Amino acid sequence: MKSLNIIYDKLEYSVDESYKSLRTNLLFCGEDKKVIAITSCTPNEGKSNVSFNLGVSLAQAGKRVLLIDADLRKSVMLGRIEAEGELKGLSHYLSQQESLSNIVYSTNIPKFHLIYAGAVPPNPAELLGSVHFRQLLASVRDVYDYIIIDTPPLGSVIDGAVIAEECDGSIMVIESGVISYRFAQEVREQLARCNCPILGVVLNKVDMKNQRYYGKYGKYYGKYYGKYGKYGKE
Repeated sequence: MKSLNIIYDKLEYSVDESYKSLRTNLLFCGEDKKVIAITSCTPNEGKSNVSFNLGVSLAQAGKRVLLIDADLRKSVMLGRIEAEGELKGLSHYLSQQESLSNIVYSTNIPKFHLIYAGAVPPNPAELLGSVHFRQLLASVRDVYDYIIIDTPPLGSVIDGAVIAEECDGSIMVIESGVISYRFAQEVREQLARCNCPILGVVLNKVDMKNQRYYGKYGKYYGKYYGKYGKYGKE
């Protein structure tokens, strides 16, 4: 298996705690929920960051994780990778140009593996709806504890719905103050038609400066957790 160096900056305390909370909630969904689609209503809501950081958080908890970058039209995951030359990815496998073993990369984060999107194909929805995608998921189910799939925005293209049909559950990422309730409901209904259970919603890009109560509580919470850390060392 080839290896990639992932650029990963340590998260701020409050952000890290949020991902740990998200991880815990996912763990409590049950062992049958292991292939998870993460989508959004529109581009730039932060679903790729959520997919990546959730996958890393699960790996840090000792879980074997495979992150699949399935946004074949506009992948942003490449910005996190230090690599020279062309990377073979999901589009190469789905078009039968590469074997599965040649597109799964280990990383410098223990137990965290990645399938990059690959070259932009002319027919992403058709490739994702092919038998080869179902075969890929069937092959990795028994190898990993969790397969996190970063999908295209469901409110923009059909690709996310095609992927969701093959998943055990989905998580919606919604940018605070940008997405209307009605639009979010439409996307939720589209996921429901795919027979993919919605496990929850991540409210992203919240301006904590305007959340006085939670902002103050976050400082209090961090302060006292710092004391517990010191107590643990003693």
